[in-house]
Amino acid sequence: METNNYSTPSEITYTTIQTGIKKVGMKYSNQFILAILAGAFIAFAAEGSNMAAFNLFAKPETYGLGKALAGSIFGTGLMLVILAGGELFTGNTMILGGVLDGKIKLSAMLKNWFFVYSGNFVGSVFLAYMMVHSGLFNSGANVLGGMTIKIASYKVGLPFMSAFYLGIMCNMLVCLAVWMAYGAKDMVGKIFAIFFPIWLFITSGFEHSVANMYYIPAGILAKANPSWVAQSHVAPEVLAKLNWGTFITNNLIPVTLGNIVGGSLFVAGVYWFVYIKNVSKKESVSSNQARPSAAK
Repeated sequence: METNNYSTPSEITYTTIQTGIKKVGMKYSNQFILAILAGAFIAFAAEGSNMAAFNLFAKPETYGLGKALAGSIFGTGLMLVILAGGELFTGNTMILGGVLDGKIKLSAMLKNWFFVYSGNFVGSVFLAYMMVHSGLFNSGANVLGGMTIKIASYKVGLPFMSAFYLGIMCNMLVCLAVWMAYGAKDMVGKIFAIFFPIWLFITSGFEHSVANMYYIPAGILAKANPSWVAQSHVAPEVLAKLNWGTFITNNLIPVTLGNIVGGSLFVAGVYWFVYIKNVSKKESVSSNQARPSAAK
């Protein structure tokens, strides 16, 4: 009898709900610790992407190529989260599917989001601190440090609604990567399921709240170095707006809200409606027969 090494979208819907049940059932301390790891994993992906592409970013004619190169590396972060083990806020927005299905309490989801978001922040900022003090921002005659400041300045300069929409589109792709990884039944399949949507998200220039917990703090910390500031070519008045306050109000809040909408409503919510809520009795029976007993 032939056995597929992947799940159907309907089966993935149930797997995602079961996974959400497991996530909210973990001890809060474990949620927080695994979230610190996930924040660090995403930060590793962010700093590695910048290291690979900073010279391409510096020139308008090669900027798009730099984004494509960065995107080809960035997926490693989510691979580490899914395969090595970690709790990532953006992926956990899909817990809403379990809430809609009546299997998870809204309060349990919100508590998970709180502990995971907090842990992601700790892990990401810790990596940003280590990168600033590692000396690696001196790479390329200080151009990497300058580009780190320039990227952070751009992000805190986004209009609120632009950051919100970029956050929606980002987490649609991130959650689809997680979604397809849930549907793959072997490690190679999971890697490929993650790689292409993340490559697309980074190449497109969308906004990811947890990645920005590295990008922007790294820029804030880096602007204390005059050599990196000189290489950033950022105007003094723009540089002055790069601080912890603008990080939160101008970027983290709108991007986080967009990430929530993109992952919870446009992925988990839509698939829950199509494959669970809005099905006929005959389809429901067929789906229940194929329903996984537990998520892997």
